[in-house]
Amino acid sequence: MMEKHFNILSKSIVKSLKDGEHISLSFGGENSQYIRVNNAKIRQTGLVDESDLGFDFIHNNRRVTSSISISGNLDDDLSNVLNEVNRLRDEATQLPEDPYIVMPESDAKSAEKNEGKLLDIAKAADALLPAMQGVDFTGIWSSGKIFAGSANSAGGKHWFETKTFSMDYSLITPSDKMVKATFAGSKWNQADYENYVKDSVSKLEIMNRKPLKIKPGEYRTFIASAGVADILSMFSWGGVGEASIQQGENALGKMRHEGATLSPLFNLSEDFSDGLVPRFNGMGEIAPEKIELIKNGQLINTLISSRTAKEYGLESNFAGEGEGLRSPVMGTGDLDENDVLKSLGTGVYLSNLHYLNWSDMIGGRITGMTRYACFWVESGEIVAPIENMRFDDSLYNFLGENLEAVTSVALVNPDVGTYGGRELSATTCPGILLKAFALTL
Repeated sequence: MMEKHFNILSKSIVKSLKDGEHISLSFGGENSQYIRVNNAKIRQTGLVDESDLGFDFIHNNRRVTSSISISGNLDDDLSNVLNEVNRLRDEATQLPEDPYIVMPESDAKSAEKNEGKLLDIAKAADALLPAMQGVDFTGIWSSGKIFAGSANSAGGKHWFETKTFSMDYSLITPSDKMVKATFAGSKWNQADYENYVKDSVSKLEIMNRKPLKIKPGEYRTFIASAGVADILSMFSWGGVGEASIQQGENALGKMRHEGATLSPLFNLSEDFSDGLVPRFNGMGEIAPEKIELIKNGQLINTLISSRTAKEYGLESNFAGEGEGLRSPVMGTGDLDENDVLKSLGTGVYLSNLHYLNWSDMIGGRITGMTRYACFWVESGEIVAPIENMRFDDSLYNFLGENLEAVTSVALVNPDVGTYGGRELSATTCPGILLKAFALTL
C-alpha cells in the first residue's frame, strides 16, 4: 500500500511544479515489530508504522531540501506535501545560486521486492525467549518490512522493499562482562537462532574467567567479522569518497598520490548483487551492480557522486551525495574458520571493536577500543578474556604488510541502528588474521 501511496504523492508533486522547477523525492519507512528484552524477559513490545518523504527542490540554480513525516492518510498527506512544495518555492528565492548543482535527469524506473520469511508477530515471543533462559540476555528484536522509493521531475521512479529481522543482543556476566552479537537475516530458521545464541553462551562462560591485563604493544591478532565491519565503516568517512580525496582530507590519498598499497589479500567492492540495499540514490540514479574499489591491495575506483563529477570534471558512478559505502563487500580468503585459533597461535582474538575514529586521517591511522568478547589465546587455546584496550594503528600496516590471512566465509553485518528508523544497509566481510596489531593503552 505504501508504494501506491508514494506513487500518488509523487505524481501530484511533480504535476504541481511550475516552469523551470525541478524536484527529486526520496521516500522511506518501515512496518516493524519491536521487542525490548532485559534479563531474558520482555520489557516492552510494539508495532511501528512510519514513513518520511524527502524533498530536493531546484529553481534558477538554487537548491533547497527538506523532509516531512507521512501519516498514511492520503487527503492529509496530499495537502501537506503540496504546502511543503510552496514553502520550498518561497525559500529558494532567498538562496544564492549553486555552481555545482545537479539537475534530476534520470528517467529510469525500477521495482524490487524481497519477501523473506519472518516470524509471525503473535509467535515471536514464544520463539525467541526459550533460548535466552539461564543467562542475563539484553537486546532488541526488530522484524518487518523496510521500504524506500525515489521519484523525480524527469520521470524517474524507483521502489525497493525487503523483509528482514535482527536480534541485536548482549549477554552479561554478574561482573558486567559482556558478549555482544547480532542474529539477522531475511529467512527465519529456529534451529539456526538457537545454535547462534548457544555459541554466544559458550563465549560468556569464558568471560567469567578472571580477565587478563596485557601490556601495550604489538600482538598477533585475529579480528572477527563484526570487528572488521567496524573498520570498514571508516572507509565511508574520508575513505573511498572521491570528493574527500580531491580536497586532501582522505585516508586513501596516499594510494592515489604516492603509490601506497595495501595487502594483495585485501579486496573491497560496493556490491548490490545480494539485493540487501537499493541501487538507486536520492537523485534516482542507478549505481552499477558492482564497483571494485580496492583490488589486490590497489585503489582502482572511488565512489563518485554526480555533484563531485561536475565539480572536478569526472564521470559519476552514481554514488550517494555523501559518497559513503551503501553495500560494502570485502573479499574472502582461504583461512578456514575452524582453524582460526590454531593459526593465531598465541595472541589476541577480538570479536568486537568500539568507538572508532581517525587519529591521523592522512596517515590512515584508526583508533578505537576492544570490547565485549575479546580474548587472550595461547597455543591455539583461549586462556582468558582481556581487559579493554585502546588500539591505534594505520590501515597501511594492519591491512597492508601485517595482513596474514583472510577467512573463507564472509558474514553479513546489518546496520541495526533505529534512531530514525530501521536502516537499509549492511557490511559483508570475513575475519582477518594479522601478524601484528598495535594495542596502545
